[in-house]
Amino acid sequence: MTALNMVAKHAVPPAILTDEQRWEAVRRRDSAAVGAFYYSVRTTGVYCRPTCAARLPRRQNVAFHPTCADAERAGFRPCKRCRPNEPTLAERHTLAVQKACRLIESSETLPSLATLAVAAGLSAFHFHRIFKEVTGVTPKAYGNACRARRMRQELDQCDTVTEALYGAGFNSNGRFYASAPDVLGMTATRFRAGGEGTIIRFAVGECSLGSILVAATEKGVCAIALGDDPGALVRALQDRFSNARLIGGDREFEQQVAKIVGLVEKPARGLDLPLDIRGTAFQRRVWDAIRAIPAGSTASYSELAKRLGKPNSVRAVAQACASNTIAVAIPCHRVVRMDGSLAGYRWGVERKRALLAREKAA
Repeated sequence: MTALNMVAKHAVPPAILTDEQRWEAVRRRDSAAVGAFYYSVRTTGVYCRPTCAARLPRRQNVAFHPTCADAERAGFRPCKRCRPNEPTLAERHTLAVQKACRLIESSETLPSLATLAVAAGLSAFHFHRIFKEVTGVTPKAYGNACRARRMRQELDQCDTVTEALYGAGFNSNGRFYASAPDVLGMTATRFRAGGEGTIIRFAVGECSLGSILVAATEKGVCAIALGDDPGALVRALQDRFSNARLIGGDREFEQQVAKIVGLVEKPARGLDLPLDIRGTAFQRRVWDAIRAIPAGSTASYSELAKRLGKPNSVRAVAQACASNTIAVAIPCHRVVRMDGSLAGYRWGVERKRALLAREKAA
């Protein structure tokens, strides 16, 4: 996790395809369109952001420009009300949070809230609120996620777990070992051994969307993968847990697999099996929000970010969707572009289209 993938820079939505869609965004003063284009008014000689609070001009007097420079080359000057050629408040906040994230990432121990606030040029209270608005997590949670990343790196590089503990910035054995199972999905010792001693049951079968692999730990289903090549699905699982004990599922496990195949055929009915979900705090929030989207419905990345209370985190939401390894049960196929078209899908856009069609039919 880094500032680049945790903090979305001023979010630019998917392309608004027509001038009429741009005009509709201006009419609504849609904040999601800020940065995507600017509009100029022939009668006043100024150009504005889509959210400008000035009186709405007549449509016939409006033209659209991709950048401020384009508007100025066309002979328009920046509006004094919305100041389109200056950073927005959201952009200034995002830059301040990015600076704090870089400080967290480069520090051996988590800087205090006061230190981070000074670096961002904000009061401690205001900084804490802005940081959570932009990233979706608190500064402390972000710092813990950075330590978790360092934990993985140190466990790969150090000779002992103790060396990794201090290299990752933990000051006590207890805190390190307490956090390891949630972060790594197993104990630190097992992770360092490539998952050695961890039992993962798996099975590969066929469904109407091609090959399907289901894997589960003692905590629950940890992977549902779809593809064209069963061997490639198994190799991907082996790469994730190079030294884990992968065993074929028994009859009881095959019953679980049958339920999951049934979920693929009828995704609207949901899954009543426990899941072993692993990810950062923000990813978990995104995945929880995705699971709350009703079957047969869709939500855009922008809408999902707004539901989380983080409208500027569209890119981070998209990255969390792409990181999901549990197909259908965490239904990221229900997340689409703002114009309703189907965005990329880890298991193929055609499978995404088929899953949505099945839910709507149900």
